[in-house]
Amino acid sequence: MFLHQSPFWLKAIFPDFVWRVPTKEKKLFITFDDGPIPDITEWVLSTLEQFQAKATFFCIGDNVRKHPQIFRKLLEGGHAIGNHTFNHLNGWKSENNTYLDNIEKCTRQLDFATKLFRPPYGRIKKSQSKIVRADKQIIMWDVLSGDFSQNLTPEICLKKTIEYTRPGSIILFHDSLKASKNMQYTLPRFLDHYAQKGYAFEALPMQ
Repeated sequence: MFLHQSPFWLKAIFPDFVWRVPTKEKKLFITFDDGPIPDITEWVLSTLEQFQAKATFFCIGDNVRKHPQIFRKLLEGGHAIGNHTFNHLNGWKSENNTYLDNIEKCTRQLDFATKLFRPPYGRIKKSQSKIVRADKQIIMWDVLSGDFSQNLTPEICLKKTIEYTRPGSIILFHDSLKASKNMQYTLPRFLDHYAQKGYAFEALPMQ
């Protein structure tokens, strides 16, 4: 089970995390977790380019290590990059030192200046977040597409993602094998829907 829109009470518990960009302008902030992955991430880049859209990619360090040429394509495309740990660690299940070292390992692998960090699964202990926030922004999401869910049809994934999106929303998709069926159906239709409404798709600032 998951919520397509992050509830107000959760945002109130973690007010120092970034959940959306406060604006009334027609701007959306699309994000992708877990790449770069061959074929899938490249498909995402091609789709974004069709709509002149910029996005933010929260990369797993080990995937960057394995697929450096795809990572370079993200940079060359003018997209923003964020840290998503080196091994997709769950902060709730990790000792603080292990978790923080894994973030730093990803930072070294990225070798690219960014203050953006997203905890895998959205799970991070307050003790961990206090240290992370000393030099990074913890980016969560306003809208969870649910593309990873095997119980969600592509049509419902699109419907729910559109239903909860508003100006300034940070929308979470995944450039992963598990999410590919729903994501590849939803993303171009989502972009087309909001492009026709005059929205711009922007990357989150990295500094």
